Amino acid sequence: MTSHTAAGLAFPARVAHRRVTVEEVEVFYRESMPEHADAPVLLLLHGFPSASHQFRRLIDTLGTHYRLIAPDYPGFGHTAAPEGFAYTFDRLADITERFVEHLGLTRFAMYVFDFGAPVGFRLALRHPEWIAGLIVQNGNAYTEGLSDGAREFTALTPDTPGAEETVLGLFTLDATRAQYEGGTADPELVAPEGWLLDQHFLDRPGRKRAQLSLAYDYRSNLAAYPAWQAWLREHQPPTLITWGVGDPFFPEPGARAYLRDVPDAELHLFDTGHFALEDHLPEIAPLIADFLERVPA
Repeated sequence: MTSHTAAGLAFPARVAHRRVTVEEVEVFYRESMPEHADAPVLLLLHGFPSASHQFRRLIDTLGTHYRLIAPDYPGFGHTAAPEGFAYTFDRLADITERFVEHLGLTRFAMYVFDFGAPVGFRLALRHPEWIAGLIVQNGNAYTEGLSDGAREFTALTPDTPGAEETVLGLFTLDATRAQYEGGTADPELVAPEGWLLDQHFLDRPGRKRAQLSLAYDYRSNLAAYPAWQAWLREHQPPTLITWGVGDPFFPEPGARAYLRDVPDAELHLFDTGHFALEDHLPEIAPLIADFLERVPA
């Protein structure tokens, strides 16, 4: 999918990089500027340990035809939260909800990846009228979608011996790189800028403590799985699932589990890991474009 062609060359979309303050949080976000004002809207919800920059190539590829909006959550990327902000998934959803309201969005498709699933499904439960369609990329909502390692990690509490050291060990450069390259068929297709930029933000003052709090709160998402699944069964949103089957955290059964509640969902599996867009953008972007064309306005 390309925006313009001239002499055989394809040009990326125009993208604005903006900030808006909601509840004393200065939210940074990227927004494409499509050719048509009534272009379909896709809200891009990023994962850990990333931020909106994980969608930069997707926005460049599709942003001329669609309005793609990607915010950074508090504790991630360029977004700045005040001292004492409570880093829980409920609060990430609160800020994202206020952000959506500030932009005046009332109907959009939603792309949920990793942490984007807990944030996105909270929005869906609060505002089902907002959700025109759902794109799920390694965003888990089922217990069978948790690997053994993920189950052990999400069971950690502040009282678990050695828990803090275990969690903090996930915030190192080697661990961040492994999240990008792990499970990929060809790590050379994964550009280093992604994991290097993620590590830059992880190393900023206060960020590791914020991520530690979110790690301990992840169990709240598991408790909410039944409610998310009930929402899917009730509303049957048009759903596109693109999943990296080599994901060490969220394995393939988590992708197939969606079909139990949304039987008409479109499922595509890719021979890659957690960050599937990094090495499979040429295959995934056309699927997203086709999906957005079919989603009711």
